[in-house]
Amino acid sequence: RAAGGGLGSGWSRTRVRLVPAGMIDFETTGLGPKLLLVHGLGSTRNAWAPVLPLLAPHRELIILDLPGHGASPAEDDSGTFAGLVRSVRAFMEAQGLAGVDMVGSSLGARIVLELARQGGVGAVVALDPGGFWQGWERTYAGTSLAASAGLLRLSKPLIPALAHNPVSRTALLAQLSARPWALDGALVERELKSLAETRTVDALIQDLTTGPAQQGPAAPDSGPVVIGWGAHDRLCLPQQAHRAAAAFPTARLHWFKGSGHFPLWDQPEEAAQVILDATGGRWREGARAS
Repeated sequence: RAAGGGLGSGWSRTRVRLVPAGMIDFETTGLGPKLLLVHGLGSTRNAWAPVLPLLAPHRELIILDLPGHGASPAEDDSGTFAGLVRSVRAFMEAQGLAGVDMVGSSLGARIVLELARQGGVGAVVALDPGGFWQGWERTYAGTSLAASAGLLRLSKPLIPALAHNPVSRTALLAQLSARPWALDGALVERELKSLAETRTVDALIQDLTTGPAQQGPAAPDSGPVVIGWGAHDRLCLPQQAHRAAAAFPTARLHWFKGSGHFPLWDQPEEAAQVILDATGGRWREGARAS
């Protein structure tokens, strides 16, 4: 296993490169057309570990830490959605990634949708994006996210034990996963620690749940859009998928019937196949995409 960014174990990287670019730290791996991966709130690039072995043989993956997350320091506006979008756009320009295909999860999914709305990007896959809450859903999302982050800060020394115990793991992640007891304990430990340590989380929760809803549609010079949604998502509730599809009327909506908020965790094979199909195809043997 190559040394470096810590994107999980059990698979062989074809190429790894750790390069800081401005304020964003990232690494690349894999062979094929470029694909930019954007993680969610309070997470890091490690969140993509379950799908990397399936994607890397077919794509050169560019896997970043958003500003204020992981190894990327915060910028002045990293506590806002608009600031993160600006940072990712600047990163793309600096790296010569005009027209790149993109996939995002949660907050990252909303970021890639906004970049598609602005234009100049390739195919986009948005997995359970935020930004489509209405009314009480905003309060519910903001309160539950803030409570989770606060609890994890208070219990940070206990996170390893909590993450590796199926019972406590299920209690902590019931809102986010349809099968939290089955998730890898090491992945969960990394994710919970990241949420507890990300200093911009509170500001982002406030901005995301009180700011404007995500607007569409995709710009004419953006590639096709696929919106994926977990049928058991208890954070971005399933009715919000229809609002997302209405905002992006040319998008294809894909339901992950056995997934919560993170299809890349609950159904990694299906998630990988959806991503590959949306960005040029390949790898169908053994896939369980519906």
